[in-house]
Amino acid sequence: MGEKIRCNWCVGNDLDRTYHDDEWGVPVYDDQKLFEMLILEGAQAGVSWHVVLQKRTHYNKVFLNFDPHKLARLSDKKLEKALTDPGLIRNRLKIYSVRSNAIACKEVQKEFGSFAEYIWSFVDGKPIQNQWKKSSQVPAKTDISANMSRDLKKRGFKFIGETICYAYMQGIGMVNDHTVDCFRHKEIKKIKT
Repeated sequence: MGEKIRCNWCVGNDLDRTYHDDEWGVPVYDDQKLFEMLILEGAQAGVSWHVVLQKRTHYNKVFLNFDPHKLARLSDKKLEKALTDPGLIRNRLKIYSVRSNAIACKEVQKEFGSFAEYIWSFVDGKPIQNQWKKSSQVPAKTDISANMSRDLKKRGFKFIGETICYAYMQGIGMVNDHTVDCFRHKEIKKIKT
């Protein structure tokens, strides 16, 4: 039996491959996990996803397992300390966005009952099953990611542009963007939501 065919973005190293095989495109409905991915996608702006994956465990430790209720209460002092932490992407706006996004997330949870209910409403609660033959066909943004970005910004979220939102949608399984030849495409498609 030959090597499994995968999306070409993940073939370079074990960390990316594991993320691709186990997480990317799998529908997520847990608020804390959804919030984690939102923060990590924002942190990724301007750097590679591989760098974010390398720092992910440390992000979880520093940012209290991405519990929005705890993060909404972070002090400036703790955020300033995070800016000196080499285990994080030390960008002031990104670090401070963790708190502002947590505050916005809590408001969304109050309004919609859960962050998942809100975020999945952009695709009517069902993952979009794309049929890309080549990775070059996969868009960087869509009308849905543009609508999501606009609405998130209106609600006070930061680091959630159209492209970040589309990457977020891919990561949390709102879209199945595995190419059709990738072994994960069919597996993801079979997941009951």
